[in-house]
Amino acid sequence: MVKLRLKRCGRKQAVYRIVAIDARSRREGRDLRKVGFYDPINNQTHLNLPAILDFLDKGAQPTGTVHDISKKAGIFKELHLN
Repeated sequence: MVKLRLKRCGRKQAVYRIVAIDARSRREGRDLRKVGFYDPINNQTHLNLPAILDFLDKGAQPTGTVHDISKKAGIFKELHLN
């Protein structure tokens, strides 16, 4: 099963990549594809909408935090329109 989850990148300052990854892999494991970026301190988000929609169509499950970030960006509205 594929999950959309956060992968930590920052050393001192927490910055995360949103990645599609196998559910059995650890947090810092090898990802299938990078689909976004999230900076909680500056509250910045960059999402690759076509890639995320493609993974969701194929049955990928977002984690709780990724689900909330996606919901704010309106991805699920786009998913229902398609």
